[in-house]
Amino acid sequence: MSDIDQWIETLKNGENLKETDVKILCNKAKDILNNEDNVIRVEAPVTICGDIHGQFYDLMELFKVGGDVPETNYLFLGDFVDRGYNSVETFLLLLALKVRYPALDYHLIRGNHESRQITQVYGFYDECLRKYSTLNVWKYCTEVFDYLALAAVVNDNIFCVHGGLSPYIKTIDEIRIINRKQEVPHEGVMCDLMWSDPDEIEGWSQSARGAGFVFGADVVKEFNRRNGISLICRAHQLAMEGFKLMFDNSLVTVWSAPNYCYRCGNVASILELDENLKKYYKLFEAAPTDRAQNSKKVIADYFL
Repeated sequence: MSDIDQWIETLKNGENLKETDVKILCNKAKDILNNEDNVIRVEAPVTICGDIHGQFYDLMELFKVGGDVPETNYLFLGDFVDRGYNSVETFLLLLALKVRYPALDYHLIRGNHESRQITQVYGFYDECLRKYSTLNVWKYCTEVFDYLALAAVVNDNIFCVHGGLSPYIKTIDEIRIINRKQEVPHEGVMCDLMWSDPDEIEGWSQSARGAGFVFGADVVKEFNRRNGISLICRAHQLAMEGFKLMFDNSLVTVWSAPNYCYRCGNVASILELDENLKKYYKLFEAAPTDRAQNSKKVIADYFL
């Protein structure tokens, strides 16, 4: 068994890697991610996943529902860390799968929590320190954050991003020229892509989050028309029913952390796209309390 296969097995068992192995893994990941564009071209079939937030055992449930890598292609829309109890195992497993299958349509894009500043407030920083008694693992991982892509486009038809749009750009091509290898700035296009939200308004408005903007159906309609796309797929906002369609089905929020923060009581979803871009939403509940239970927890399927 190769080192990377051993690391994947260790992580799937919910165990921590050695600090030296984390450094090697992160360096390998940076080499791969460095060659990706700001906007990744993805070919269907692919399964799109929203926020995970360190809920490792729910990520294992997601793989039961959606299929294991490499049998299933995945696109994760960011927010891998913070709030949950197992951000270290969650992010490193997702990263190890990227390193193990670099040629697969398996991709990770950056969320607003893939940030040095945010992780010092919402848990990942403290978790790394608690589990390793050093900040080295946090530093290795946050360096990888800077290499993650900002968005993806599936079959030149579906635009995928963590948060939303920006008033400073009109085309996807404008995202391609951003210098992404930096900490998430407090304002500007890169910030907006990770922080903005849709709402039932016209045009643009300041966001109550303190970063990014709120945008309405007219903004989405014009962006989709100008870029020749039919759907914006994003994460970033809790959807109690697992996903939320808006603006005549021109935008969808996909949320993949069931019972968010172990108390919200929501279900989660993944969005499967077949080779013809038919949309298949799978809803699932949080992992059973007995983590050894192997039953799949699909509670509903929707074709849309």
